[in-house]
Amino acid sequence: MVVQRGGACAEARVDAGHVGGIGPASAPSRERVAPMPRASSGGALMDHARGALKRHFGYDDFRPGQRVLVEAVLSGRDALGVMPTGAGKSMCYQIPGIVLPGLALVVSPLVSLMGDQVRSLLEAGVRGSFLNSTLSPSAQGVVMKRALAGAYDVMYVAPERLGDPRFRDFAARAPLSLIAVDEAHCVSQWGQDFRPSYLGVGPFVASLPKRPPLIALTATATQRVSEEVTALLGLHDPVVVTTGFDRPNLSFSVERLEPKRKIARIIAHALSHDGEAGIVYCSTRKDVEKVHEALLDAGVQATRYHAGLDDAERVRNQDAFINDDATVMVATNAFGMGIDKSNVRYVVHHNLPGSMEAYYQEAGRAGRDGEPSRCMLFWSDGDIATCRYFIERESENDQLSAEEARVVRAARRRMLESMIGYCYTTACLRAYILAYFGDEDGARSGAYCGNCSNCKGEFDVVDVTSCARAVMRCVHGLRGRFGKTVVTDVLRGVESDTVARFGLQDAATFGSLDEPAGMVKEVIELLAASSYLEITEGTYPMVGLGSRAREAARDDFALTMKRGLRAKRAEKKERTASFGSASFGDEALFDRLRSLRKRIADEIGRPPYVVFSDATLRDMCARRPMNDEEMLAVSGVGATKLERYGTAFLEEIAAFGS
Repeated sequence: MVVQRGGACAEARVDAGHVGGIGPASAPSRERVAPMPRASSGGALMDHARGALKRHFGYDDFRPGQRVLVEAVLSGRDALGVMPTGAGKSMCYQIPGIVLPGLALVVSPLVSLMGDQVRSLLEAGVRGSFLNSTLSPSAQGVVMKRALAGAYDVMYVAPERLGDPRFRDFAARAPLSLIAVDEAHCVSQWGQDFRPSYLGVGPFVASLPKRPPLIALTATATQRVSEEVTALLGLHDPVVVTTGFDRPNLSFSVERLEPKRKIARIIAHALSHDGEAGIVYCSTRKDVEKVHEALLDAGVQATRYHAGLDDAERVRNQDAFINDDATVMVATNAFGMGIDKSNVRYVVHHNLPGSMEAYYQEAGRAGRDGEPSRCMLFWSDGDIATCRYFIERESENDQLSAEEARVVRAARRRMLESMIGYCYTTACLRAYILAYFGDEDGARSGAYCGNCSNCKGEFDVVDVTSCARAVMRCVHGLRGRFGKTVVTDVLRGVESDTVARFGLQDAATFGSLDEPAGMVKEVIELLAASSYLEITEGTYPMVGLGSRAREAARDDFALTMKRGLRAKRAEKKERTASFGSASFGDEALFDRLRSLRKRIADEIGRPPYVVFSDATLRDMCARRPMNDEEMLAVSGVGATKLERYGTAFLEEIAAFGS
C-alpha cells in the first residue's frame, strides 16, 4: 500500500561487502502517490535506469514503489520512501546516481557500514566511495579531489560530516546530482533511533548554492514520523511512497518462556538449522554473554556483538558473521540498522523489544533476499520490567529538558504497550504488525496469514473476560493509587502488609477472584496493552484507568488471552523455509553452489552474499543455466558478475548434472 499523506583511496579501506535489497517482488505493492509531472526526457531516463539496473544488479525491472521514487528523482522532484527492510530502498538512489551526471551524496548513520555499502557497489561495477573518520585527513582530501573530478557516482557520508567546514566547501563546489538520506526516521524524536546530528541535514541542503533533489528513505516510519521527517528535512512537495509493510517470506512466532528455557530453545533451533545464518538479539550485555557461551558449548559457530567489547573485537566478530565464518550472531541492538547480510534465515529475540518499530526493523534483517525465513520472539514477565527500566533511564538524558523527557517517556511507554499487545494478542501476528504501521489493506489481507504461530494455533485461547471485569472494578475502586502486586493481592484476598496498612481488606473487590497471581498480572498487562488500563511511569508504577476504560463496562466487552502453549515436537533438521519449499530447487545443487560461493568469496576477500545472494543461487538451481545467455536470465546476475563469476558457476552446474 502507498499512503499519501571508487576511487582506490577509499576502496582500500573497505572491509566488508554489502548486498543491495532488490530482488523479485514477493507480493504486489499497493500504491497511492501524488501526481508527478514528467520531463520530456523522462522516458529515456527511465530506459537508461532500467538498463543500469539490469547491467549492474541483474534485475529486469523495478518494483512498483521503486519505480515511482526513481522517476521522481530523475525528474528533479523530492521524494520520501517508506519501505520495509529488504524492499530495495538503496536502489532508489543508487540507480539515479548512476544515470544522472554528477555525484549522488548519501547520508548514512553508521560509519562502520559504509565500507560494506561501497564494496557492494564496486562488485556491481558502480563507482562508489565513502568519506568518513576512518580515512586520514590526507586520504579524505584525495577522495574529495577525485569526487570533484568526476571519479565517483555515489558517495556515502555520516550526518556529522555535514557540519565540517572542509566538507561544506567541497559540497558547495561538487556537481551533486541528488542527496539521499538513509534511515531517515533518525531525524524524528518519534523514531526509535533518533540521532540529533540528523537535524543538521535540512540546513545543510538549504545552504547549497544549487539545491539538488532530496530523497529520504526509511523502513519504520509511522505517519507521525513521516510528517516530521518531511518538515525537518525541508522536503519540497515530495512524492511520497509508502509501500505495504508486509514481508510474506517471513514467518512470525511469539512464545512466552521462562528465561532458562529460552536458551535451550535457541540452541535447539541453531543445531537443527546448521549452516544457516541467524541473529539472536538480547536486551543486555549479560544476556548476550550467557547465550553466546551456551551456543559455543553446544557446538554452534557463534559470535557476539555489544558495546562492552572493544572496537577491534566488534569488527572481527561482525566480519566473521558477514563472511559466514560464524553462523550465529548474538547481539544487543548495538548490532543495529544497516546490517544488510541478505542470507540471514532466522532472527530470534531472546527478550522483549521496547517497541514495534525496533522489533520489526530487527526481525526484518531475516530474509532480505526474499527467501523464506523465521522471526521468533521469546519473552517473559521480567522482560517487561526491564523495558520499563530502560525507558526511565533513557529519559534521564541531560540534553533533554524536563518537558522533553516527559514527552519521550510517554511516547516510549505507548510504544512498549503496543509491543506487549503483540505478545498477548490471539489474532494474526502479521495483521497486528501491519495495522500498527497503518497498513490497513495489508492488515485486512493478513487477518489469517496461515504463516504465524497464532494462525497455526500453537496455543490455547482462554476467555478471561470475567477476570478482566473484576480487575477493572478493583482498579476503579483503588483510584489508581497502587501497582500490579497490590491490585492482585486485593482481588485474591491476600492480606499483605500494604493491604493491611491501607485497610484495603475492606475494598468491595477484596477476595473476589480465585485465579493464580501470575494470571491476574497477565490480565492487567493485557488490559494496559489495549488501553483499558494505564500503568504509570516511575520507579513504582501505578495501575489506573486507561482511555478505553468505559468500553470495558459494555455488555459486549470480551477479552481472551494465550495460555497453555502446547508442547512442540522436537525440531527436525529441516530448512526454515519448509513453508515455501517448492521454490527451493534441488538442495544438493544449492549446497554445492553455496560452497563454491564461499570458496570464491574467501579468495577475493568478499562476503559470500555479495558474490551472489541465496535467492540468486535458488534461481540457478531452478533454471540450471548452461551458457552465458541463460545465466544472464537468472535473477541477480548482471553483466559484471557474469564476467567475474559466471564460468565457475556454469561449470559447477554442468558437473552436477553430468
